[in-house]
Amino acid sequence: MDAAWRIVREEGTDALTLGRLAERSDIAKPVVYDHFATRSALLAALFQEFDARQTVIMDATLQASEPTLTGKADAIAASYVDCVLVQGREIPDVTAALAGSPELEKIKRGCQVMFMEKCRAALTPFAGAGTIAPAGLWAMLGAAEALSHAAATGEISETQAKSELSETIVAMVARMAKAGSAAQA
Repeated sequence: MDAAWRIVREEGTDALTLGRLAERSDIAKPVVYDHFATRSALLAALFQEFDARQTVIMDATLQASEPTLTGKADAIAASYVDCVLVQGREIPDVTAALAGSPELEKIKRGCQVMFMEKCRAALTPFAGAGTIAPAGLWAMLGAAEALSHAAATGEISETQAKSELSETIVAMVARMAKAGSAAQA
């Protein structure tokens, strides 16, 4: 997996083939094919490894965060941005490659839904009588992906990405709480 990430980082996702991975890892092609039947399976494994790492970071950060809306929003923002920055510029390439087939898109969507459900659980206590609607969670995820990518490419700073994402999350929850209060009135 480390060799696969290096290929993506140094040569791009298009260069990541099972043959190239075998060559770069200095192992026989059949060994690589035993682990990954197809290039799609390799891309899926890379994304799932990234997602698992992101989940561990997010769980630990949420656990250690202050039990306030700002504390939870800061934890979600920091964990998302940190994970992307640790992985580097290659994760957007892998994510884009996942959109190349329905099977890979399904894996990506499954990971995204789990992330959003984790966020919903952490943020719902601060939504008052409201709920965290799916549209708000998708907007939050889009902001997280865009801001993290901009930080990974150096277009904005890590601090700017985390701050903007946290503020976006707080605003989204505030909108949900307001809508919930209005519905009760």
